[in-house]
Amino acid sequence: MSVRTLQNTGLVSAVATAVLLGGCAGEGGEAAPEMAAFPPPAVTVETVSAGTVPEVFEFTGEVVPYRRVEVRSRVDGIILERPFVEGQVVQQGDVLYELERVHHEAAYRGAEARLENAESSLARLEPLLGQRAVAQQDVDNARAALADAQAAVDQAERDLADATVRAGMTGRVGQTLMDLGARVSGPADLLTTIERLDPVYVSFRPSSEQFLAWQQDAQWRELIQPGGGLTVEVTLPDGSSFPQTGLIDFVAPTVDAATGTREVRAVFQNPDLLLAPGQFVRVRLSGFTRENALAVPQRAVQTGMGRQFVYVVGPGDTAQARDVTTGPWSGDRWIILEGLLQGDRVIVDGVQKVFPGMPVQPTEASGPAPAATDSSGASSPVPGGAP
Repeated sequence: MSVRTLQNTGLVSAVATAVLLGGCAGEGGEAAPEMAAFPPPAVTVETVSAGTVPEVFEFTGEVVPYRRVEVRSRVDGIILERPFVEGQVVQQGDVLYELERVHHEAAYRGAEARLENAESSLARLEPLLGQRAVAQQDVDNARAALADAQAAVDQAERDLADATVRAGMTGRVGQTLMDLGARVSGPADLLTTIERLDPVYVSFRPSSEQFLAWQQDAQWRELIQPGGGLTVEVTLPDGSSFPQTGLIDFVAPTVDAATGTREVRAVFQNPDLLLAPGQFVRVRLSGFTRENALAVPQRAVQTGMGRQFVYVVGPGDTAQARDVTTGPWSGDRWIILEGLLQGDRVIVDGVQKVFPGMPVQPTEASGPAPAATDSSGASSPVPGGAP
């Protein structure tokens, strides 16, 4: 490139710079006004206040039959009939199995014959005792033989009746384990089961740590006892709510060493048999309350860098980040254990627009702070909070 070309290029650059500088000045050579600043963002705040907060606990539960009996035969024999339909409800006394009766009938007839013989022998000997024609020992032996014969008849009669196996209670009969033609050896062979499902039990297992937390509060300690007044609700596997509520009727006195839990059992009316044994459900305990508790909407609590925090509006309406320690959820609110005080203004809406030290335009949330529960009353344990 020639010297003249370089000179022309420098001239053009100088002219362009002068034009730009001239455009930045106003009339009379004064500097242009600065760009207008953005207004502080509008946020919604909620003033923290202490109150009574409902606290609900949830666990996984298993449906257990209210009563379960095993159907067994007291006698041996071949199964000739099975009139029941598996899975249906049977009534107490209904016939479930008919076993062959031939040898039981024969045993009964033989026992009756021996009884008649014993009665005849005693009838002959007793008159002779008064005549001193027989010894007292002979009469006593005859009376003992009669008693033995009567016991044999009673046993044979029971065995004959036991050849017909009947339902011991009303309930849903299970699958048969021995069918027509199978030989039953006696009580060792399980034939089927009957389960009573109305009412029905739901069993769940809180941890020993959870039990300790309940026992440390006098009011909660009474609630967790059988008949303590807790309302037990169940959510079915499809997410729907079971229409009946239950009551606690059993609390295991010991901790299961294998799992570190204690069994708690609630009883429910189950008229439509929606709860079936072996079914897993969600159990919700309601009736607990936390006094003088602070709670904020869940959306107000932020998580980042391994900590939880909220934004509060400080002096001069500036946003300040405040680390908090959270407890469990209570409906759509989060119980705050540490980090907030009564009167703090917590930002609940517009959090994404602020950062620490930033001026804001706070607007109080309309209406009083709602009770810390939702329509279902559900709450869930969260990391770092109470179990």
